[in-house]
Amino acid sequence: MVGKTSTFLLVAIALVGFINSSQGANLLGIFPSLSPSHLIIQMSVAKVLAEKGHNVTVVTVLKPVVTHKNITVVRVPLTKEEEKMMSDVIGEMSKTDNKNLLVNLIRMTGQMDFMFEKMAEALKNYRVRDLYLNKDNKFDAVLSGYFMNDFQMGFAKKVNAPIIAVATMPPNQLLNSLIGNPLEVSYVPAFDDSLEKGKGLTFWQRLTGYTKSVFFVGFNYLTERRNRRLYKEVFGDDSTMPEYSDLIKNVSLVFFASHAPSEGPIRPNVPAAVEIGGIQIKDKPDPLPQNMADFLGNATDGAILLSLGSNVKGTHLKPDTVVKMFNVLSKLKQRVIWKWEDLEKTPGKSDNILYSKWLPQDDILAHPKIKLFINHAGKGGITEAQYHGKPMLSLPVFGDQPGNADAMVKKGFGLTQNLLALEEKPFREGILEILSNPQYGEKVKTFSSLYRDRPMTARESVIYWTEYVIRHKGAVHLQSPLVHMNFIAANNIDVYVLLAAILITLLLLFKVVVQFIYRKFISKSKKQKTH
Repeated sequence: MVGKTSTFLLVAIALVGFINSSQGANLLGIFPSLSPSHLIIQMSVAKVLAEKGHNVTVVTVLKPVVTHKNITVVRVPLTKEEEKMMSDVIGEMSKTDNKNLLVNLIRMTGQMDFMFEKMAEALKNYRVRDLYLNKDNKFDAVLSGYFMNDFQMGFAKKVNAPIIAVATMPPNQLLNSLIGNPLEVSYVPAFDDSLEKGKGLTFWQRLTGYTKSVFFVGFNYLTERRNRRLYKEVFGDDSTMPEYSDLIKNVSLVFFASHAPSEGPIRPNVPAAVEIGGIQIKDKPDPLPQNMADFLGNATDGAILLSLGSNVKGTHLKPDTVVKMFNVLSKLKQRVIWKWEDLEKTPGKSDNILYSKWLPQDDILAHPKIKLFINHAGKGGITEAQYHGKPMLSLPVFGDQPGNADAMVKKGFGLTQNLLALEEKPFREGILEILSNPQYGEKVKTFSSLYRDRPMTARESVIYWTEYVIRHKGAVHLQSPLVHMNFIAANNIDVYVLLAAILITLLLLFKVVVQFIYRKFISKSKKQKTH
């Protein structure tokens, strides 16, 4: 009897220990970005952690399409007028043809001001402020959705938790300073992943990269001024908050939506740079809605997916462009799933076209019948297509999309065309070229196997490193000394100035000695000979 009691007690203690050890952490995600594609990646990180058993509270402006039962969403939505304003701005941007990223950033300045103001307003909302004013709320880590909005990192100080930044881009000049990642502009050009593998950079590529880098120094300066202003606006009523410059030196690590070994460019990264490219892609696709499953199941000649993303809507396109696209697609033998918002006013009716205002894009691309993905060259869409080995025809609009499209073409995964100057003949020829030429599919499938081959999956990396930060109550030990050094010290400018001063001093002393010797001996000797 005593033995049975002891055994029962041991089992009970083990169960209690197991329950306690399996309790999830409390995580806070600050994801107020007005970009749906950014929110998908950020919420995918939150979902992975929620599936692991952690309790995640997320602050958003947009309604997330990715969610989980363990995620509590605190949403501060846009008004109808603000939604229309955003749509109008994107509509105007989609009508201007410019492939230069720098020019696109300048053009987006007005829109970005509006976006930052809305993000700041969201953090001042009483329901959001209650997350730190209510002392019963305890958070073990803060996930800060990054989009040049460093000011919101003040929230981590408010809840006394370490910060993990979640970036929807690879390591770059906008983010490197947060963790002391080296810049290396001589072989890692600013925002350019179109470099060919196995080749170095030419003089003009290096000059262009350096020029872009100088531009981003100025761009970062303006961004920092805005962040300082918004930081004071949101958290200025608390005298215990640190100075802005000290605040941004406390980032534990950054999750980057990239995978350098397959995508490039190959570059040095500090341990606090953790790449999680493809985090939004499921290990196993979910079943498709019945109408889509039936539509693709009966696609005997294969199918095409057409989506221009969540920002650019059909109403933003020129009417004659939509007509040209429909004329080409409706005559194909392949079936087409077309993302279109207004199902009451579609481009036209055709038995081979299925319109849908929302698409489970990742799940559709995983379907074996999909033979081509027509997209806007958004980073998320290209990543999903690369993962599933689907060739692409990209119609970029603005921002980083033209650069993404060019990089995709250089890798041999498809073709790109100008959406604003789209004509039926080249559009049809581009589609048929990709569908009939197996090299595009073969190259992207080869890349897909490389993209998936990692020591840890994106999901495993998110879980491990988030729990690592929680276990150690931050990861200050991963910080590079560069975080705490100014520009002069980081680039050894003071050392070079000192060495130059010593060299100049030595040269001057040498000159004085030579002059002295000349006057003392050589000049005197000449005078004696002359005499």
